[in-house]
Amino acid sequence: MERVWYVAYGSNLALDRFRCYLAGGRPAGGMRVYPGCRDHSDPEQIAGVDVPGRLLFAGASKVWGGGSAFYEPAGPGRVAGRAYLLTSGQLGDVAAQEMRREPGGPFARDLAGLLANVESLHTMGPGRYETVARLGERDGLPMFTVTHGNASDLDPVAPTAPYLRWIATGLTESHGWTTPRIVDYLYAAPGVHLSWTPDALTDLFTA
Repeated sequence: MERVWYVAYGSNLALDRFRCYLAGGRPAGGMRVYPGCRDHSDPEQIAGVDVPGRLLFAGASKVWGGGSAFYEPAGPGRVAGRAYLLTSGQLGDVAAQEMRREPGGPFARDLAGLLANVESLHTMGPGRYETVARLGERDGLPMFTVTHGNASDLDPVAPTAPYLRWIATGLTESHGWTTPRIVDYLYAAPGVHLSWTPDALTDLFTA
């Protein structure tokens, strides 16, 4: 089966949290139990990546409360990501769960079949995580992520502590970042400053 890269930029930066999408389960601090993919296998490869664009927090997460992370491809700066090498079927099932659809259902199968033809953005529906973005290639294989069709239109909302902890864990795992660098990176993302100060973020990540 075709291999593709799924690029995480939010809580899925942390491998243990992402495994809930693969094998099912509820992440620590979360309010949702994920059914998992039809294929529960771990990624064949994992790599830290960074891509052009901007990270922002908006909406109302049903898993964490507070704002969710979104990727704005046309935004300024760079976004730290983590690329997971999956089968196209796994990526279809991961994206279906992001979009609150059934893994293995018609939606997931249609999405897996569309991947080869996605050149930049492909919107599957009106929801906040119903757009697939192509982020170029790595080792000759396409990279994709899931975001909102026009993230810049979303009103910023502050994320919650459990969500930020998972993101910080993932940034340490994937990029080896120190707490000060994580704080600088996240505080610069729209939404975070609405409830957090740099000192409060530092306390959160070092507690």
